[in-house]
Amino acid sequence: MTRPALPPFHHTPYDGTSQPFTVGLKPIGEEAWLEPDPFLAKHLGEKKRLFSDHLETVFRAEPDTDAAQREVLDLLTENLSRFHVDTHRVGDAEVEIVATGARIPLAGAPALVTAASLVQEDLVLMRPGQDGYRLTAAALCFPSSWSLAEKFGQSMTGIHDNVPGFNGSRMGMMVARIFDNLKAGQFLERFNWSIYPDGDLHHPLPKQIRVKIDDGALAQLFLRVERQTLRRLPGSGDILFTIKIHHDPLAALEAQEGRAGLAEGLRKQLLALDPDQLAYKGLVATRDDLARALEKISLG
Repeated sequence: MTRPALPPFHHTPYDGTSQPFTVGLKPIGEEAWLEPDPFLAKHLGEKKRLFSDHLETVFRAEPDTDAAQREVLDLLTENLSRFHVDTHRVGDAEVEIVATGARIPLAGAPALVTAASLVQEDLVLMRPGQDGYRLTAAALCFPSSWSLAEKFGQSMTGIHDNVPGFNGSRMGMMVARIFDNLKAGQFLERFNWSIYPDGDLHHPLPKQIRVKIDDGALAQLFLRVERQTLRRLPGSGDILFTIKIHHDPLAALEAQEGRAGLAEGLRKQLLALDPDQLAYKGLVATRDDLARALEKISLG
């Protein structure tokens, strides 16, 4: 049995364990692939609403991805039945979410939608093409300021067109090589972080974030950490890319064990960002004020 990790600040890539705008992929075991936590019921409730009311916004798939989608669902339910019996009861026809008693049928909807309705992770299928791996199917409920409609069908180059230092650099080439060489049975993870002015999980619009800093600088802000994983599907050969959102209120940092080190790590990473990176994260106008607020905690 596994026990869900307790948020907040479960993942802290800004503490020096990883660096922003780098590849930062590390191997993990199969037992760590999925990451249900105490927010499972809340996140699945929001996914249910989005799939019901805005399906065209959060789900897209090319017609020839049905078999790969089904493969994702089979691999996911198999993993839940082995490693997450505390949170999921997997049956032949449905999966019960233990925390709520909700029963999710395993048939009747696109397989990728069903799979994404079981876990907090968003699920993205990448398929090799003439210009590298392309986004051919996705159940994406919790994007961090990017639009599935805009990125659907694009190659890795197109998807990362606005990411500083990705295309035409060593980073882009390294990612392409990792995708080409990834073997079935291997699991990789990496992290990103951003700062947001609200606690919403669903952020599909291009980044127009203006973080306002005042005397209560941290009270209104959220530290959004993306945990991303990669694995190759053994049947189709596609790559499954998962994205799990941890959305921690920065106000809680002041009461967190080890807060001085966490605040100092985040402050250093903020100050190390170059102008393009700051613009990408929406922090051009507020980086210095935020760094000063974090310094108070670190000296605390």
